[in-house]
Amino acid sequence: MSTLHPRDGGRVVYVKGAAERLLSLSKYLLKGNEVAPMGEADAQIIMQANTLMAGEAMRVIATAYVDLPPEFEELRDEDIRGNLVFVGLVGMADPPREEAKEAVRLCKRAGIKVVMITGDHKATAESIAHQLNLPPGKAITGAELQQMSDEELSRQVEDISVFARIDPLHKLRIVNALKSRDHVVAMTGDGVNDAPALKAASIGIAMGITGTDVAKEASDMILADDNFASVVAAVEEGRSIFDRLRNVIFFLLSTNLGELLALILSIMFVGKAPLLAVQIIWINLVTDTAAAVPLGLEPKFGDELKQPPRHPKVGLLFPGLLLRVGFLAILMSTGIFLIFNWAQTRMSLEEARTIAFCSVVAFEWFKAFNARSDEHTIFRLGVFRNRWLVVSISGAIMLQLAVIYVPFLQVAFSTVALSIERWGIAILAGGALFAIEETRKALFPRLFSLGKWRPLHEA
Repeated sequence: MSTLHPRDGGRVVYVKGAAERLLSLSKYLLKGNEVAPMGEADAQIIMQANTLMAGEAMRVIATAYVDLPPEFEELRDEDIRGNLVFVGLVGMADPPREEAKEAVRLCKRAGIKVVMITGDHKATAESIAHQLNLPPGKAITGAELQQMSDEELSRQVEDISVFARIDPLHKLRIVNALKSRDHVVAMTGDGVNDAPALKAASIGIAMGITGTDVAKEASDMILADDNFASVVAAVEEGRSIFDRLRNVIFFLLSTNLGELLALILSIMFVGKAPLLAVQIIWINLVTDTAAAVPLGLEPKFGDELKQPPRHPKVGLLFPGLLLRVGFLAILMSTGIFLIFNWAQTRMSLEEARTIAFCSVVAFEWFKAFNARSDEHTIFRLGVFRNRWLVVSISGAIMLQLAVIYVPFLQVAFSTVALSIERWGIAILAGGALFAIEETRKALFPRLFSLGKWRPLHEA
């Protein structure tokens, strides 16, 4: 509402607002240059036009004015009520951005339901929701929401996609209703009135450009560009980081468990350790590090948003990962044990340990490429796509050759020079493990996905 210029010794007050409210305050209508009483038919025509414009995704503002006498000093409600002259409707089109449409599509693919909460007219909200291709569901207004109890809202909230004409306190009720259904709720907002809902949400997301300081303080994350697509990008990056951490954990657990089992088997059945302490330290310091660090830099594959959402109770470790760790650790330890058992009866103990030592590192070189994904083969991922891993493993190979062939390092690590045939044993063993795991991925990619996204009792 704004007070404008004097006219004929008086003042003209122009008013803007929702059509329903201004019609309830107006008794007159501006037709051409004439002011005429507003009839019921006129009000119906205006409301039909309002609905039509709102249905075309326009934000509609009604305008009216009132003439006040010269002695007017303070505007009161009774000065306006029943004295307004309705002027017309103004429709403003604010079509959704293309990146917003794409972001909603990606959210649907990622298993994330997008719900619209707006102060706009119900018809406007429904039209925009249709343009964005929001998930199917009904639309309700704040007035309808007000009539629901918290229990009723909780029962119906999953079937609602659009909330229109919503007040700030309604947003808080919506967030709490979704959380009561065990949803992880991300709430976006920018105003002071959004702060309670942002604080109550599982993840409050404030706008960095238009957002108020109160909204930012109440939020867990701030969008620097105020673009909803950035939320989707953050989800994708978060899933990618989580996958990388799982890959690193898988590699470290499976290789170290494989070494441990190999030591136990050799001591039990051969009575001798296949590795010396200094060789184990070398493996853990050089070979493990050379693989684990680049695995944490694995590029995104592009299917992160196709994966189901992960339940909050599912962490880095899950049953399927532990089964995969055990499966490959057993294969690795069996291979090391068989090689050492064969070698120690045919050559010196020092040479047998050198072959076992090289077999362990060969297993780890190959397993590093297995660890890049638990579902996709290396050929789908791209053999050289993780350049850091290729460079790092190449460096580890050069260092391993130095330990085997440089004289002073031979003394330090109790190794002997190996022939090509001896190296072939180690490489073939590691390559066999690699082939088994890659074949498993090609034929049974979800074999070790038990509990990967949902707890077992809900799977």
